[in-house]
Amino acid sequence: MEIKTASYRAGKLLVKLLFGCVARVRVLRRENTNRAGGFLLAANHISHFDPFLISLAVRRKIDWMTMAEFFRPRVLGFLLRAIDAFPAERDRVDLKTIRTAIERLKSGRVVGLFPEGGIRDGTRSLLEGAPLRPGASTLAQIAGLPVLPCVILGSDRLYSKRQWLPFRRTPIWIVFGNPISHFPELQKLHARERIESELAVAFKNLYAELREKFQLTTDDLPRPPRERMNCRASASLAAHPDGNRTGRPTISRARLQRLAAGTIDSLICGSFNLLHARHRLNPDKSGREMEAYVMKCERLTPREYYAAPYEPDVTKTLVNGHATLAWNSPIRTHFAANNIAHAEFFQSRGGGIRAPTVLLLHALMSTSRDGHRRCAERFNELGWNACFLHLPYHFSRVPRGYWNGELAITCDLIRNAEGLRQGVIELRQLMGALRERGCREFAVLATSYGGWIGALLTLVESDFRFVALMSPIVNVEHAIWQSPAARRIRRELLRANIEPSLVARHFHLSSPLHTQPLCDPACVLFVTGEFDSIVPAGEIEAIQQKWRGSELLRVQQGHFGHRMMPETIARLQQRGDL
Repeated sequence: MEIKTASYRAGKLLVKLLFGCVARVRVLRRENTNRAGGFLLAANHISHFDPFLISLAVRRKIDWMTMAEFFRPRVLGFLLRAIDAFPAERDRVDLKTIRTAIERLKSGRVVGLFPEGGIRDGTRSLLEGAPLRPGASTLAQIAGLPVLPCVILGSDRLYSKRQWLPFRRTPIWIVFGNPISHFPELQKLHARERIESELAVAFKNLYAELREKFQLTTDDLPRPPRERMNCRASASLAAHPDGNRTGRPTISRARLQRLAAGTIDSLICGSFNLLHARHRLNPDKSGREMEAYVMKCERLTPREYYAAPYEPDVTKTLVNGHATLAWNSPIRTHFAANNIAHAEFFQSRGGGIRAPTVLLLHALMSTSRDGHRRCAERFNELGWNACFLHLPYHFSRVPRGYWNGELAITCDLIRNAEGLRQGVIELRQLMGALRERGCREFAVLATSYGGWIGALLTLVESDFRFVALMSPIVNVEHAIWQSPAARRIRRELLRANIEPSLVARHFHLSSPLHTQPLCDPACVLFVTGEFDSIVPAGEIEAIQQKWRGSELLRVQQGHFGHRMMPETIARLQQRGDL
């Protein structure tokens, strides 16, 4: 044991000297690895360099579970055994490997493994939601010890020869999660299922944390080894398609896109905060009013909160062709203009009113209806009816003296919540009227604020072929207390002594991340902007993981951009939803 420990330390020193010249390793929560006793270290696997780099980040000695193929060459097998690595078969259950791992864990050692069973990237990777192999959960449950999740990014770029040039210092990112219990209180099968579920969520969250913390580009994310090996030639061809090399440094397209997206998002956030300065809270009574509102709502279920009374005027107004609908909103506000609900109905060509209907929900302070009208025409050509609802405080519902959508989200959280409630209930009234006329299938195509309302609609409705939510606001906690668009709102809330704990009592009705849909999650498509700073990709990834079965589409833009709509529709067509 002493000889093997010395060999491990000598090897670790050699690896440190080697990678110290070519890599710059950044580690988050290294302290989570400094725990006493045995535990299982489970990491994603994107390159052959992963075990060396992770070992550098962990002070304790790691006994790596290594593919049996590496032990067949005698010299390599000898070196691996010298540092206490042990073989594992990828394609079958190896009882000897399991016994070895359990013995070492119970003796207080750290065992490292890659639950993907090999190098994985893209949709095959657990970072993108691919299923885990059951090895980690089985070992943790039998040994009765926790699993420590770890995510590593950037190591696959070391397959490129140019990354090994002296002092190039390729960035590598490693993050360690919190230990996951082996759940001794549960039966074996349930304990293993729980470990797998917790581990899958941890990997997704850690992946999102690294991407957001270090503002990673698509080039930083895992790619196949062969692609990394050939990336130099591809990059040269892309940069100089005519073969003319100037020798001048170029900025990658991804970095330019991130810079442009960040600039636009920052300008819009600044505009929002400037506009919010027009709205102030009364410190003497706002807190009491919020407390009373929350107390009244926290006893309600989503079905009760979003109950939609029957509205006969909507059914009567639906006529052939283009119809403009208007009816009294069931939610009464202090603004008369907002108390009249408005919707525009575009009937498909030849499908009649019984054809499936897509509900088009616009973003906060959307500047024009023209884009949605063109979108409605496209759906009409595909045999769909389309219905465009003017969301509360927008378009025809803007009170005099205010900007379009200005009152939808301010520091007045009660008005914000009632606006969301108003939008959901009015949509339910529309769906009820269409059902009465024979329509039996619906869909939602929604953006940002409209995506928030669309997500809440899924809590109380289930007749959807698809629900496409583009950059939706899904986590109220982040939207209020962390979003750069809500700095002025936070200042007013704190001035009025409205604490986060008070707001959180309404999350079961207003925050999609804290709830579950009534519809099948498989029909939900979440779309996120890679460079979104208002609704970060990590927030969308979190709800996509929680709404198990839903799909996530990433688009290279910020919160505001032109690429998301066409890519979303293209994806819906690929899925067969259109």
